[in-house]
Amino acid sequence: MNFQPLDLAAPGIAGLRPYIPGKPISELERELGITGSIKLASNENPLGPSPKALAAAEAALGELARYPDGGGFELRAALAAKHGVDRNRITLGNGSNDVLDMIARVFLHPCVETVMSEHAFAVYPISSQAVGATVRIAPAKDHGHDLDAMRERVGEHTRVVWVANPNNPTGTWVTSERLHGFLKSLPEHVIAVVDEAYVEYVDAPEYPDASQWLDELPNLIVTRTFSKAYGLAALRVGYALSSPAIADLLNRVRQPFNVNSVALAAALAALDDPEHVRRAVELNRQGMAQLIDGLRARGLGFIPSVGNFLAVDLGQPAGPIDQALLREGVITRPIGNYGLPNHLRVTIGLPEENARFLAALKKVLGR
Repeated sequence: MNFQPLDLAAPGIAGLRPYIPGKPISELERELGITGSIKLASNENPLGPSPKALAAAEAALGELARYPDGGGFELRAALAAKHGVDRNRITLGNGSNDVLDMIARVFLHPCVETVMSEHAFAVYPISSQAVGATVRIAPAKDHGHDLDAMRERVGEHTRVVWVANPNNPTGTWVTSERLHGFLKSLPEHVIAVVDEAYVEYVDAPEYPDASQWLDELPNLIVTRTFSKAYGLAALRVGYALSSPAIADLLNRVRQPFNVNSVALAAALAALDDPEHVRRAVELNRQGMAQLIDGLRARGLGFIPSVGNFLAVDLGQPAGPIDQALLREGVITRPIGNYGLPNHLRVTIGLPEENARFLAALKKVLGR
């Protein structure tokens, strides 16, 4: 029997490759027989979660035999209060990736198209292609979204346009005026997704909070996450803000109990500790300056970033450098799969982690 599962798969699956996450510390140390490694590969918050979130998560462990609140009532109510919207505008996800995938499943199919930028977050093409939609990629401008080029690719068959602001893995962003004008120019048959996973880290006067435009733009979806500044990456909590009509459609495909009880409790408590987020953002600001100074001292370029990471231009293929850094016990993220083969994405860590990365990079590069 010559059984070929690929022959049975949906057409869009054949051209996909699995998402490649940052290498876990345990895997690296197991492979190389080393200890004391650091991970600066996955844009995690080095400060960790709020003590309030940790306490809430621990308290929730006593109810593990029970299914979670499938509607996430308390968390949605808290998010509604935070954003000044009705609760029926919020869709919860198992991380914002889950919400992005819901959007693709609701609005995309083999007869329609979707538009995104070069170097944009890998989940957009993965989810789009998995449901058979045609993916139109606009060339980047200065490593970021070229909204004019994206608009040129929007046509009668376009159903979803994705904008990451800030973008991962480049850290680039678009201003309020440019983004608002772009969104307003889209036809009514196009869903506009603005992914704001790193919004808490941004300190730029012209940076927009796209959720403020929900009433004006009924075709807008804004996604957020607790995985970054809130430090809850392992628990996987994200959400979308949209019109009630769009939220209703997303909830039709949302998996039952997609956010677990521990995650719901921790996220709710995290919202009650804005001071912890402020500390994380300040730590990131200082760490960003530390890395930039160190990279400049070594004559290395980078893409200016408003997130919690930097894409470092090594001026040569990043793969061998990444492997050498791994042998030094430092995990970073080569981003050749994003069309940037000479760049490493480096998460801003604790001061001592940033210093260790810079020392390891100096050893590997000889400068």
